[in-house]
Amino acid sequence: MKSAFSRTFYPAAIILMAALLLVGASFQVLIKDYLSAKELSDMQSDGAAIGNLAAAYGAAGSLTDRDFLIHLSLAGNVSGGDVVICDPSGRLLLCSDAPLGCTHQGMVISQSYLGNVLSQGSVSSTGVIEGLYAEPRFVVSQTFSDTSGRTMGIVILSKPVSQTVTVLRKMSSIYLYVALLAVLLSIVLMTVLVRRHSAPLRDMARVASDFGHGKLHSRTQIDPRSSVEMQELALAFNNMAASLQKSEYQRQEFVANVSHELKTPMTTISGFVDGMLDGTIPPEKHPHYMRLVSDETKRLSRLVRSMLDVSQLQEQGGIPEEKKLRFDMAECAGQVLITFEQKITEKALDVLVVFPEHPVYTFANPDYITQVVYNLVDNAVKFCPAGGKLVLAIREGTNKLYVSVSNEGQTIPPEELALVFDRFHKLDKSRSENREGWGLGLYIVKTIICSHGEDISVTSKDGKTEFTFTLPLVN
Repeated sequence: MKSAFSRTFYPAAIILMAALLLVGASFQVLIKDYLSAKELSDMQSDGAAIGNLAAAYGAAGSLTDRDFLIHLSLAGNVSGGDVVICDPSGRLLLCSDAPLGCTHQGMVISQSYLGNVLSQGSVSSTGVIEGLYAEPRFVVSQTFSDTSGRTMGIVILSKPVSQTVTVLRKMSSIYLYVALLAVLLSIVLMTVLVRRHSAPLRDMARVASDFGHGKLHSRTQIDPRSSVEMQELALAFNNMAASLQKSEYQRQEFVANVSHELKTPMTTISGFVDGMLDGTIPPEKHPHYMRLVSDETKRLSRLVRSMLDVSQLQEQGGIPEEKKLRFDMAECAGQVLITFEQKITEKALDVLVVFPEHPVYTFANPDYITQVVYNLVDNAVKFCPAGGKLVLAIREGTNKLYVSVSNEGQTIPPEELALVFDRFHKLDKSRSENREGWGLGLYIVKTIICSHGEDISVTSKDGKTEFTFTLPLVN
């Protein structure tokens, strides 16, 4: 399995090498063409000068004159090449390297080449001069004429191509060394950079592995020297890790709470049933204990139903618009309050209803909102002392309506206010009081309100506790 380093390094190295080779080859071709063109251009100038010199001496009939031979040898040395003089028929007369006589005197150049030179007057080319030189050479052939325009002969100036090749080889060697140095420096730099950039990824992989082994506190380090994108990725990864840790703790707490809540009623049911079966509980008391078993069973059923309702709301991620209706919130709250008439009467509570004199319409799911009001009023009745005051109020805002349920009674400690909407949270940690409750009522209330995209808050001070939630106002 390839690492991020190898996936980044090898393609980049191949691209760099290919780029350097292409640049080097292109550079060499351009330099070669430039040097060849420059060499031929200089040789054309030198050939024309030597042609003028030969024409001057030829007009005087003294091509074999000692002065001309000296000038011809000197011209060859100055131009850096070899000069030969041919007559108009192509027969070689003189050589600059051996003006007093050479082994090539008397040889005749190719007639096709001769015809080309005579017709054009000057020809520049690269190739082998057969019979004279074995290696490739730059060749410039220039005719020279007398004053009447009659061709008196041909000057052939040539230089070995190997001189240019030598220059190119030296330049190629220098370029190769520089390219290798650039590649090595690039490899070192890329290694450092890639390893630095991949370090956060390796750290994230380590943290993910730690999570897989139960180390939920592990976090990746955010290197300020890393790129902005990598820092954002590391921050997002840590946020995700924190969220997963919180979810895992909530899951563990949920399992522990459910186990605790199920243990008591199931133990009670099992004890009563076993007592009736083994005769510990006499037959005449069976109806009483059967009612107790029935009550515990109903409590278990309510717990399961509540958890299913919460789970369904959380899976939906919100209340679908097609399940919302326009209804009168005052009528809904009033009907819920009527269902508590018996409990209110038993505790002799002073109930104050503060509703607008006209219908107050909202757009929500009426069944869920009814459950919200029911749970809040149920809590208020439950914790309000006998003869205490309970208030159910609806207030209109600009585009919101505010429903509040308040009761007199013991004040909730400030450190408990942030926890009242948590699952299975009860102010009575021993859970000895209020065996009818599971600590799910307010959690369901908050889940429903949040599923509508609304808010709920709680205040508790000076012996008064008030819950307030919002809904859209569609009057």
